Amino acid sequence: MRHSIAGRGTVVGTTLRAGASLFAIAAVGGKVREIGITNTTAVAFAAAVCRFTNATGVGAGLTEVDYDAANPAQCTGFAGHTADGAVGANLRYASIGAAIGAGIVWTFGDSGLLIAVGTANGIGIICPTGTGQIFDYWIDWDE
Repeated sequence: MRHSIAGRGTVVGTTLRAGASLFAIAAVGGKVREIGITNTTAVAFAAAVCRFTNATGVGAGLTEVDYDAANPAQCTGFAGHTADGAVGANLRYASIGAAIGAGIVWTFGDSGLLIAVGTANGIGIICPTGTGQIFDYWIDWDE
């Protein structure tokens, strides 16, 4: 079933801190289908989607929205991270224009972007250049 999180970043992302993230749980993983971000200011910045290999310093839990209310989400979305995490390789990378509403939508094809089962496994939106911005975001995934 498909699920979603969406919101406005609560912290400015860095190379090691996500502006938003999604983590598996001990018994359930996910397949990310789409991630979108849009700028909230008139300052350009870089954004990337990366894997996290621990859930250190995740921010407040987000409310997961279920496309089918009879099948609630198991994976957990988090607002901006409050401490550095273990960041893996960047999976997507983009420059976001210096205009409110400028953005990008990343899609992950038929098989999706897998988040393996286990509480240390997640994906996040970071600023790979180190100087981030507050942005609006959404992440859609299947479980």
